[in-house]
Amino acid sequence: MSSSTSTTEAIRSDTRFFGHPLPLMQLFSLELWERFSYYGMNGILALYLYFSVTDGGMGMEQGTAVGIVGAYGGAVFLATILGAWIADRLAGAEKVLFYSAIIIMIGHICLALIPGFGGVAAGLILVALGSGGLKANASALVGELYEEKDPRRDAGFTIFYMGVNIGALLGPLLTGLLQKNIGFHYGFGAAAVGMALGLIIYVTGRKSLPPEAHVAVNPLPKNKLYLFIVAIVVVVLLAVILWMTKIVNADNLDWWIAGISAGAAACYFIVMHNSPQTNSDERSRVLAYIPFFLTVVVFWSMYQQIFGVLTIYSDTQLNRSIFGWEMPINWIQLIPAFFVIVFAPLFATMWMKLGPKQISTPVKAGLSLVLIGIGFLMFLPFSEAGPNATPLLWVCLTLAVFVFGELLISPVGLSFSTKVAPKVFQSQMIAVFFLASGVGTALSGVLGGYFDTANQAPYWLSVGGTTIVLGLLALTLTKPMLKLLRGIR
Repeated sequence: MSSSTSTTEAIRSDTRFFGHPLPLMQLFSLELWERFSYYGMNGILALYLYFSVTDGGMGMEQGTAVGIVGAYGGAVFLATILGAWIADRLAGAEKVLFYSAIIIMIGHICLALIPGFGGVAAGLILVALGSGGLKANASALVGELYEEKDPRRDAGFTIFYMGVNIGALLGPLLTGLLQKNIGFHYGFGAAAVGMALGLIIYVTGRKSLPPEAHVAVNPLPKNKLYLFIVAIVVVVLLAVILWMTKIVNADNLDWWIAGISAGAAACYFIVMHNSPQTNSDERSRVLAYIPFFLTVVVFWSMYQQIFGVLTIYSDTQLNRSIFGWEMPINWIQLIPAFFVIVFAPLFATMWMKLGPKQISTPVKAGLSLVLIGIGFLMFLPFSEAGPNATPLLWVCLTLAVFVFGELLISPVGLSFSTKVAPKVFQSQMIAVFFLASGVGTALSGVLGGYFDTANQAPYWLSVGGTTIVLGLLALTLTKPMLKLLRGIR
């Protein structure tokens, strides 16, 4: 037995972090602070874009602001392709993770220190690139801590996901207060500080990860490296040309990101299915993953409206008065994060107790659509309540339903992706999962453009009802999916 293999086995048998390997704690901490910075910044981004200049914003139209937020969120997930590819072919997941965190911090510094559109453009591009590199590889490294059939696996991803939501709770909490009391740029600065804290904690435990985390699983031949460099240059030049000619602009950026993400995912499915390095079982599982991918797209197109439509809803419709004190607008985004922190341990315990008797991943995914569809219908009773008249308690109950759906698809989907992935496409299958989130997030910006505070009922009814129907359709595909998955649930 090689020393590398024995080290990996020792790490996987570790139980020092609540029954899980200790490196889960370092990854948990990094993801917590990265999400603190991401959601802290994202929580005030739409407000910064559509608030008037006299109020410290940029004075954009609300529809354009929501579209940019959706496009930016989609771009983060689209960037996972690059991060995952570099990890698998060039540098290994751990190095990409580390340097991506540094890029994120620099992006938040740009948002904090550079005023106007220049700061927004530089900051969002850097944060999107860095977050893309970090997201896919952090999840892939969590998967490396467990054997494929380790019963702790789904629970481990759920604990990791709880760290995501602790950061998602603390980030908007602090940046909302800073934005309300001091200004937007102080909120962006707090996001930079949060990412710096995450880096410091992570550096203390980099060497404790499995040896496989530090090497590329499918190295690119050195004589082909120039092709990668040429491709990067061509993509950058093309993006600049499309923007300068206004073929791509602020009003249609969400559609572009959604289309590019969907096209990239289709290419990945073709490559993984047809690769000579993929065996017959892996090909079958790739096919089974396609309906799951589509389910994830629909779910995130609904859920990510928290940062667009529901932020506007909080500004214009929600009664934010608490015993005479008015909470910051973006604190509506704290509610789902709080519920995830409360309920994620319960879901993790439930999956651990049920073990092989738990419902399959395709069933969980279908139910997630039904739940979030119901959540959107729950806005109907107050669709004509008037400005700032919707009770906060009712919105809390509605967002709890959102979170029950989230816990059935997001952390479980990460675990499912690592199990289904062909051996040589581990990080890249995670990237495909995040591409589904990217398509959905970009589409949330598209859908948000149709929201009208003066005529809400048609919006809630159409998007909520359609999502429930799609969830029921997804449930009918469970049996053929399980057949194609060949033993994986």
